[in-house]
Amino acid sequence: MQKPLTELLKEYDLPIGMFPRDATNYEFNEETGKLVVYIPQVCEVGYRDSSVLRFSTSVSGYLEKGKLAEIEGIKTKVLIWVKVTTISSEGPKLHFMAGMKKTRKREAYEVTRDGINVDKF
Repeated sequence: MQKPLTELLKEYDLPIGMFPRDATNYEFNEETGKLVVYIPQVCEVGYRDSSVLRFSTSVSGYLEKGKLAEIEGIKTKVLIWVKVTTISSEGPKLHFMAGMKKTRKREAYEVTRDGINVDKF
């Protein structure tokens, strides 16, 4: 029986609200650090700091302490939708690499939120 996704994220020093609330199924290979999170449908999640992330039905990346790298399946809106490649944690800050580095307050991602259905990723 695997632990809840929120517990896994806590263990790796990442905020539990990084993924939509209904993203509960995942596969994690401890040897390689490969994480795949399954989301029931393509959706957007708005956070307390007014940022928005768009999620595909499958998000993958490599999990290490304070960081999810080589991400596939997450976009963020800067002026246009940009693919997120790395999310790293540093104290009260979360750093999003999406063609450029964008820093946001970590506290905005500490609560799980529902995703809003969208037509496409």
